[in-house]
Amino acid sequence: MFNLNVGTVDRIIRAVLGILLIVGFFVLADSGIRWLLLVLGLVALGTAAASRCPLYSVLGMSTLSKQND
Repeated sequence: MFNLNVGTVDRIIRAVLGILLIVGFFVLADSGIRWLLLVLGLVALGTAAASRCPLYSVLGMSTLSKQND
């Protein structure tokens, strides 16, 4: 459905950010933003794992190097 459009550095950043956001979900026990952190963390991890970002596809962007095409 979507072409690969997330490069290696972008994937690493998304994975680390996703993990941090999920950790924030567990650390902020009674915060109203808690569930937002979980959703954003899961989306970041999902796009990192799949090497695909639907928003990048819509915008026509890619962080893949030309070698990976």
